[in-house]
Amino acid sequence: MRKKDRHELIKQIISDNPIRNQNELMDYLQQYQVSATQATISRDIRDLKIVKTIDESGKPRFEIFQEQQVPSEDDDIKRLIRMTSDVIIKVDTVQFMTIVSTLPDNAHLLASVLDDLSSNLIVATMASFDTIIIISRTPEDAQSVTAFLQNPSTISIFS
Repeated sequence: MRKKDRHELIKQIISDNPIRNQNELMDYLQQYQVSATQATISRDIRDLKIVKTIDESGKPRFEIFQEQQVPSEDDDIKRLIRMTSDVIIKVDTVQFMTIVSTLPDNAHLLASVLDDLSSNLIVATMASFDTIIIISRTPEDAQSVTAFLQNPSTISIFS
């Protein structure tokens, strides 16, 4: 199956079923005779911007992150603001670094959005499964980034 077709099938499966992890997604794909490795599914999840959210019962569920097709920088900032309230659990500052805890499997998406917007307060981001380290030049810059992530509607770090 071509990548494009597999992506369409994954979107359909996620919209029709409460998929909670990659193994469940792989099981559903196998029902459609689609065999894929865990690495391929991980890339597909990243490519399709699939995030884990919490459903009504409090359990994790995959959803496709909704965004406009051709966003402007203002739209990107709005997307970032919306994303911060959806996926950030905790934000802390350690000297010139901002440490962000996210819902599982969402750190890389948030870091990618931050990188795309490029703020002069952010030198680099590093993301893992559920943690982002944002490196700033000074402790004051890191405090500004932390303040933005804790309450993005009150301050802008993008000029």
